[in-house]
Amino acid sequence: MNIAILGIGLMGFPMGRRLCEAGHTVHVWNRSKHKALRLESFGALVHDTPANAVAEADLVITMLDNGAVVGHVLFDLGAAAAMRADCLVIDMSSIKPAEARDHAARLSELHIAYLDAPVSGGTIGAESGSLAIMVGGKLSHFERAFPVLQLLGRPTLVGPTGTGQLTKLANQMIVGATIGVVAEALLLCERGGAHMDKVREAITGGFADSRILQVHGQRMVERDFSPKGRMSIQLKDLRNALATANEIGFEAPITALFEQLYAQGVDHGLEDLDHSGLFVELASRNGMS
Repeated sequence: MNIAILGIGLMGFPMGRRLCEAGHTVHVWNRSKHKALRLESFGALVHDTPANAVAEADLVITMLDNGAVVGHVLFDLGAAAAMRADCLVIDMSSIKPAEARDHAARLSELHIAYLDAPVSGGTIGAESGSLAIMVGGKLSHFERAFPVLQLLGRPTLVGPTGTGQLTKLANQMIVGATIGVVAEALLLCERGGAHMDKVREAITGGFADSRILQVHGQRMVERDFSPKGRMSIQLKDLRNALATANEIGFEAPITALFEQLYAQGVDHGLEDLDHSGLFVELASRNGMS
């Protein structure tokens, strides 16, 4: 299959590598070309424009920063106009559900199929092919995309167009809040005289255990906040969740609280830390290093 990937960043690179290794013909484009060039050694074809990258594609994957960027690449930079009429676009970026529905409608006018399919699992999941893939769209389009998505992780069709993005917002609400609670709990124990690494070990296996405690809790113990998923991206997702909640008349006070905490961390210069870097913000509030 001819597959085009638009966006070769932290997630797009390992995803592209896996598709190359599976034997697909992979065309890639990235605004910063040097990032796309890293895939040449795996057999990918690097293009100077998104329009050139998608021209022969059966399936186009977008993995871009936000909905505005996705729209710009698809419609302003000419990617959509360059696609064949039977092409299928799978937007794996994290954007607003309303943006996904708008993109789907505009692509439909060009006779191009669409799925919104954001992911969870970070770079670790992208590298191992174990991403949770939350898909919104038509069943026939999902069945067409399934063999490719299965190479990247575990795809689940959750409902019509936009509900993949809605599910990703739910995921990010849970992730963002849980990171905050884990950080606050570990800092409380450290302030009280316990050893943070042993607290994490003691909790493991109980009702409070979680993937967040294991992965992000370990980063907190090690004070390793090199970005896997940035604070700025977590903040964007929480704001998208609140905007969507407002659109459908839903009150989300817990998400609103954590949006404030992440926003304050970003305001204090933590935007490029991993989202587990909320630990740094909470430590600073308590005068802890």
